[in-house]
Amino acid sequence: MRKFDTGATRDTDKDKLDYEGFLSPFVLKRYAEYLHKHRLQTDGKMRDSDNWQNGIPKNVYMKSLCRHHMEAWLQHRVIAPHSESLQESLCGVIFNAMGYLYELLEEQR
Repeated sequence: MRKFDTGATRDTDKDKLDYEGFLSPFVLKRYAEYLHKHRLQTDGKMRDSDNWQNGIPKNVYMKSLCRHHMEAWLQHRVIAPHSESLQESLCGVIFNAMGYLYELLEEQR
């Protein structure tokens, strides 16, 4: 039990997930900017932000994940790590890893 100077009490947060500590708002903001940028499709239409949750095959995620990883790795070796294109590649890695994980979790539901 936690008791605050104000007299308020709460149970312990010992076994609770710490989203505020596990995630970076700077990274999440940059990732959201990447996702928003890529909502515009080649036909000029804007896809819904949650369109990917309609389902993308895991093999498609894996192939794209590998391409983005290779691009990030090459940029890491050749270009300054603060480049815009390296950030784009890393966001692509996050998207594809998250999408693949999403599909795995959906299979368990």
